[in-house]
Amino acid sequence: MKTSFRLLSTLILAALAGTVSAQDYPTRPIRIVITFPAGGPSDVVVRTIGQRITENWGQPIVVDNRGGGGGIVGTEIVAHAAPDGYNLLVGTAGGMSINPALHPKLSYDPLRDFAPVAMLVLNPQILVVHPAFPAASVKELVALAKAKPGQYNYASAGSGTATHLGMELFKATTGINVVHVPYKGGAPATTDLIAGQVQMLFVSIPSVMPHVKAGKLRAIAVGSAKRSRSAPDVPTVAESGYPGFEYANWNALFAPAKTPAAIVARLNGEVVKILKEPDVAQRLVAMGAEPDPGPPDALARYMREDAARWKKLIQATGIRAD
Repeated sequence: MKTSFRLLSTLILAALAGTVSAQDYPTRPIRIVITFPAGGPSDVVVRTIGQRITENWGQPIVVDNRGGGGGIVGTEIVAHAAPDGYNLLVGTAGGMSINPALHPKLSYDPLRDFAPVAMLVLNPQILVVHPAFPAASVKELVALAKAKPGQYNYASAGSGTATHLGMELFKATTGINVVHVPYKGGAPATTDLIAGQVQMLFVSIPSVMPHVKAGKLRAIAVGSAKRSRSAPDVPTVAESGYPGFEYANWNALFAPAKTPAAIVARLNGEVVKILKEPDVAQRLVAMGAEPDPGPPDALARYMREDAARWKKLIQATGIRAD
């Protein structure tokens, strides 16, 4: 009986301590690790949200850009950081869903080593072609590719990147055979597409929409489940005859596993509130990001589904990273 009483007392005291720490949290700067260099889309999203958190909570948000390894470097840092609410990660499809399938010997497991906090934004990807390519829709593109298997090609930012896997998912879904031409980054891939060296590319909307509007590229479809507010006139792949197709990058906030649930809940509430502010949402949509706030369990469910989708594709195709 005494042992049971001591155990119960310990659990109650631990719960009370967690509540107190959450009420006081934060009492010092919060570090948010981004797995890309400064200046990219993820950076803008985090700094926009971080500025509001600083204003509301009175504590600085320190953005720590840790690029490298396709997202592995920065993700590892937070996976092994103290679970106290002061070390957070902005995870992406690449780092949290794709890398575990590409690199089975990672030192972290996204589902085991992280506590989901909140989805931040979805980044719909868009399928674009060179203007001379004789297809203006998914149906026409698929018909052309099936009539001439292996004679058309597509660019990517490199083997194993999201731009590579997104197109491979499209190939598997539609049954076409187009040849992969990997580049060292999205910029040179886009440059060669505009020059007509390759025929198509599945990439983030902000990186190519200026070229679409200038007539240098033609938009065929977006990969998200719903049309993008950044390109409302462009149909989805799903509505173009392939229901269930979804290819979107995303940014979400994570804490190390074992971070007190009360702190995770406080972070979630603040982030959701900020993302629903009209001026914040408008700024993010203008850069091609779709605010998608929700509870931690919704993010956990989405990440499991996303990881399963990419694992299945990688195993079926034998894709490897550079």
